[in-house]
Amino acid sequence: MPVPSAPVAILGTGAYVPDRVVSNTEVGAPAGVDDAWIVRKTAIRERRWAAPGQATSDLATGAARRALDAAGITADQLSTIVVATSTPDHKQPATAVFVHRNLGGAAPGVSAFDVNAVCAGFTFALDVAHGIIAKSGGYGLVIGADLYSRILDPTDKKTVILFGDGAGAAVIGAGGTGHGIRTTAFHMYSDLSDLVIVPAGGSRLPHDPQTHAAGLQYFSMEGRTIRDFIINTVPGLVKQFLHDCEVLPTDIDHLIPHQANGVMLDDLWAKLDLPSATLHRTVGAFGNVGSASVPLTLDQAARSGELREGDRVLMLGMGGGFAVSLTLIDW
Repeated sequence: MPVPSAPVAILGTGAYVPDRVVSNTEVGAPAGVDDAWIVRKTAIRERRWAAPGQATSDLATGAARRALDAAGITADQLSTIVVATSTPDHKQPATAVFVHRNLGGAAPGVSAFDVNAVCAGFTFALDVAHGIIAKSGGYGLVIGADLYSRILDPTDKKTVILFGDGAGAAVIGAGGTGHGIRTTAFHMYSDLSDLVIVPAGGSRLPHDPQTHAAGLQYFSMEGRTIRDFIINTVPGLVKQFLHDCEVLPTDIDHLIPHQANGVMLDDLWAKLDLPSATLHRTVGAFGNVGSASVPLTLDQAARSGELREGDRVLMLGMGGGFAVSLTLIDW
């Protein structure tokens, strides 16, 4: 397969969310909070939750098909499929395998595997796929997909009000001269690894009646500590990243961040020195959709016509671990 002579670029995007709309009233009642409290704390007004029988790969496949259509290619032209998720269909095999199967026409020579960097996963997966395509050619399908509604404690107001289900995808391949995925930087703060966790279900703490009775199968997050870390750390990382890329803050046209919490996004935005950029938000309508939030927001910006040829786009991933990633794209 020929190696691209032009930079590897995003050729098309797609997104998929389940049909079921879950209001603040519905999600807040078991947790003892109301709509006004949720909006004040998160700026989230509703989210989508998967139907019974829907799995992460189903959401991912929906986004994948729309991205393929937008890019004007078919599944049999793909050379790699990378799915970023922390809520896989099964412990094994990879969720990407089921996406490959669902697409039907994908060739057996395609590599299909998962990446888990929690809510920062899409940018990690994009960088991995970028390296494969730059070296070997062809087209890559990169998906961020999560289905958090199945691992939330309905009585935990710190988590259940935040999360929705969804998927976002991008097709990458050789783009036009001057366009492409320029660079990505990663930062890992593993001393904060216990702040976002599903304690039970892995090799460290397998499921048993005791862990289930203690609710250790549920997603757990120390939101206040994470918020303080992000507000105090991420602005400096953005400044250093742009300096290293030899790009001025005024050169950034769009910021596509992880949609963790709308109020936190406002606080972060106020501390970022990006005076010419548009902050893109989907959190109010879809909540925090994990690794899907960056590609879903990117797709919305692309389909709305807000991203124009030559624009500089900064994607910001933030997820458990604790992981922060920054990706610069020439659209």
